[in-house]
Amino acid sequence: MGDDLPTAAAPPDRRRQRGDASAQRIIDATIEVIADEGLAAVTMQRVAAKVGSSNALVVFHFGSKDNLFRAVLQFLSDQFELLWAEMVRTPDLPPDQRLLAAIDCAQHFSRQHPNWVSAWVVFGSDRRTLQVDRMISLPNDLTYKNEARDLIEDVARSYGYVDIDADTLAESLNYLVQGAWYWDNANPDAVQQGAMRKGALMLLSHVFPRHFSAG
Repeated sequence: MGDDLPTAAAPPDRRRQRGDASAQRIIDATIEVIADEGLAAVTMQRVAAKVGSSNALVVFHFGSKDNLFRAVLQFLSDQFELLWAEMVRTPDLPPDQRLLAAIDCAQHFSRQHPNWVSAWVVFGSDRRTLQVDRMISLPNDLTYKNEARDLIEDVARSYGYVDIDADTLAESLNYLVQGAWYWDNANPDAVQQGAMRKGALMLLSHVFPRHFSAG
C-alpha cells in the first residue's frame, strides 16, 4: 500500500505545440509586413503567402484581421514584459543600477528587435488600432513608469538626496523612451546609436550627480 509508484509525466501535446508554432509564424510574418509596409498592407492572404500557408489556416488561428492585430500587440507587450522582468526586477542589484537597467531595457529591446518596435509604433500611430493598443499596452506602460518612479525614490532615500521630484523625473524618462522609439521609426537613417541612453544619463546626472555621469 505504501509503495505507490510515481505518477508519470503527461506526454507533450504535439498537436498543441504544432498549432502554437504555426500561430507564432503568422504573428511574426504580420509584424514583418507592418514594419516594412504599414497596416494597410496586411491582409489575411498576404500573411498566409508570407508563411507559405493557406488563407484558411490564418483564419483558423485568428478568425479576423482585428483578432490577428490583437494577438500581435499582446505578443509585443508580453515580450517587453519578459525583458523588463529579467533586467529591472532584480532585487539583488542596488537601486541606481536597476534604474539604469530600465533605460537599457528599452534600448536593448529596440536594438535587438527593430521590427517589433516599428510595428508597435505603427499600431500606436493609427486611429484604427490606437484604442486596442491602449487597452493592451497602456496598463503595462503605466506599471513601468510607476516602477521607475519607485526606483527614483529608492535612489534618493538610499543615498541621501533630498527634494527629488520623482514623478516628473519618471515622466521625463518615459517621454524620452517613447519619443526615441517614435523618432527612430520615423527617421531610421538618422538614428544615433546610444542617444536614448545618453539623454537619460544627462537627466539622471543632473538629479543624482554622485551616482550618474552624463559622460
